[in-house]
Amino acid sequence: MGRDHYAEVDAARKATEVPSDAGAAKLAAQGKLYVRDRIDLLFDTGTFVEDGQLANALATGLPADGVVTGRGLVEGRPALVVANDSTVKAGSWGARTVEKIVRVTETALRDELPVFWFIDSAGARITDQVDLFPGRRGAGRIFHNQVALSGRVPQICCLFGPSAAGGAYIPSFCDIVIMVEGNASMYLGSPRMAEMVVGEKVTLEEMGGARMHATVSGCGDNLAADDAEAIEQAKAFLSYLPGSWRQAPPTYAAGGAAREFTRDLVPAEESVGYDIHDVIGALVDDDSFFEVKPLFAAELVTGFGLLEGQPVGVVANQPAVKGGVLFTDSADKAARFIWLCDAFNVPLIYLADVPGFMIGSEVERQGIIRHGAKMITAVAEATVPTVSVIVRKAYGAGLYAMCGPGFGPDACLALPTAKIAVMGPEAAVNAVYFNKIAAIEDEAERAAYVAGLRLEYEADIDILRLASDLVIDAIVEPEELRGQLVARLAAAAGKDRRFSERRHGVPPV
Repeated sequence: MGRDHYAEVDAARKATEVPSDAGAAKLAAQGKLYVRDRIDLLFDTGTFVEDGQLANALATGLPADGVVTGRGLVEGRPALVVANDSTVKAGSWGARTVEKIVRVTETALRDELPVFWFIDSAGARITDQVDLFPGRRGAGRIFHNQVALSGRVPQICCLFGPSAAGGAYIPSFCDIVIMVEGNASMYLGSPRMAEMVVGEKVTLEEMGGARMHATVSGCGDNLAADDAEAIEQAKAFLSYLPGSWRQAPPTYAAGGAAREFTRDLVPAEESVGYDIHDVIGALVDDDSFFEVKPLFAAELVTGFGLLEGQPVGVVANQPAVKGGVLFTDSADKAARFIWLCDAFNVPLIYLADVPGFMIGSEVERQGIIRHGAKMITAVAEATVPTVSVIVRKAYGAGLYAMCGPGFGPDACLALPTAKIAVMGPEAAVNAVYFNKIAAIEDEAERAAYVAGLRLEYEADIDILRLASDLVIDAIVEPEELRGQLVARLAAAAGKDRRFSERRHGVPPV
């Protein structure tokens, strides 16, 4: 009797559709979803079309070779997915795994479609290294193609489990990395390897856990409580972006702000702190702000919002954290977000309340000049419609980093109590008149002298004077700022997007 080809194919296909009993039990114990359940949450019902489902079907125990790939619709928009199956040899890569992933990246390049990376993988199978690692269609091609896709289509990573060794670079090339706390990890060398090679004893969470990466290294952007929340965040992130660099972002029904921008929202006195999220909430449509990297370098807030239904990117100093001073990490955070918005045609709004960059030997040793220059490079290169708002103050190079007048924003606006200066009044008076102040022995006389100098300095940097001298474009009352942002960005919608003719810049990194 001949072979039953139909039965063989059916059995091979069914083996890829459900986890083994042991695999299902392990997923349940970890609080994870099966790879196909994750894909069901991503794509609109009935739209997923799979590629390479029978990869390595002749091998034992390697259904789909441990990765599910294909395309579907995400809220009506086409997208691709690469999703590791952690129930198949811990989601490790073989030669067919790599080939499937390379093909997805090639499709993304050809059709210019967003890619969702659902990562849960122990890395390469060492036993297959010759077949998957070094060649022209080996694992290196994945990263090469990811770089080619960068700024061309959105790449969105949900990290559900480990992303180990060279595979850890997949998240690093994505536009956002959403990590499931408690399960996700990212590392080049495992704790065991670290102990063997460099003699360091460290836990997995300390070395590459989700919270560490979201707060310390910045390699992770946002945390999620479970798989479903991570996928919801991923879909929300895409909702602000176009499918490719050639398109405009999607638009939505206009909504009102969560609160009014009252005149007491921003304290006039610089020493009084406040939460910049309150200002953002008074400007963008209600419940539309999606913060990126909320736990990393929190002295700067970055995120997407809607302004009358139009996606915008927000870069805002946070006076409630470290006084809003810019550090190396906040400069990096800003540069990355600005490049993202500019790549995908999302207008930018800068909300400046910044004392400047941090000073001192520690940050100088960290290369704050280099990191600050990186942020300023991103600000200068961005060609999307841009409005900068001096909310309370912009001192020193902080003015430049927050897209001050010299960086050609389509409008530079200021609130009536705002200040722009090389440095704050107190620092300026002490810098210029230190010896004269120190020479006055009478305390009351010295205080009166300092107060007079401070009044002179404040008159010199008065915002009305700056508007009179055309340094800024307009002084706007708080209650009118949202309307001004809408009008200014609309007026700049058709602007010339050229910046500088060249292959590419050489930014400080």
